[in-house]
Amino acid sequence: MLTLTTFRSVPSFAAGYVRDLRVRWALEEAGLPYQLRLLAFEEAALPAYRKEQPFSQVPMLQDGELTLFESGAILLHLGERCPLLLPQDAHARAQVTVWMFAALSSVEPYLAELVTLDLFHAGEDWVAGARPSAEAMALKRLRDLDEWLAGRDWLAGEFSAADILMCTVLRLLDGMDLVERFGRLSAYRDRCMERPAFRKALADQLALYAQTSQAA
Repeated sequence: MLTLTTFRSVPSFAAGYVRDLRVRWALEEAGLPYQLRLLAFEEAALPAYRKEQPFSQVPMLQDGELTLFESGAILLHLGERCPLLLPQDAHARAQVTVWMFAALSSVEPYLAELVTLDLFHAGEDWVAGARPSAEAMALKRLRDLDEWLAGRDWLAGEFSAADILMCTVLRLLDGMDLVERFGRLSAYRDRCMERPAFRKALADQLALYAQTSQAA
């Protein structure tokens, strides 16, 4: 049995966006059963957990004797079990891998910077000077993606782990009306979110945090 480690509870703004969603979605696409291991925030900082995850973060996946962290690495591992996530053909596999790294390295940092400014530093004097350039860079990345998607339904041929990562990265901007400026890109994000596996993964994460919120 695969064991997915995530937080027992999170602030309301984070429900539906915790990165274990990426792994849940991949597991649903692959049809792989799993169980949850739930941590309190304070438990993640303890030495015992840091021996497994040195940055005190989630998600983490245990597969037998193997323990993995970082959502991209976990999805690559799951791709070894499921060709839907990571094709066996060498060329297709390479293209999916490229776009997995692109989602995490070329897109997510710029979108996350903008979200950090708005969510954690709103109202601070220095933000007014920093935000325009951060938004401009985020929009450039969105425009690049929109252009790439011309004539394509998915990033690298068929649906893959790359689309799971990219969609969850794009969702960081929910409510900011930035992705919506780009027709192909917003349609792509919506196409990803219409997949039954995404809906199941999101519903399960939201149900967990609703339950723990009520218990608190």
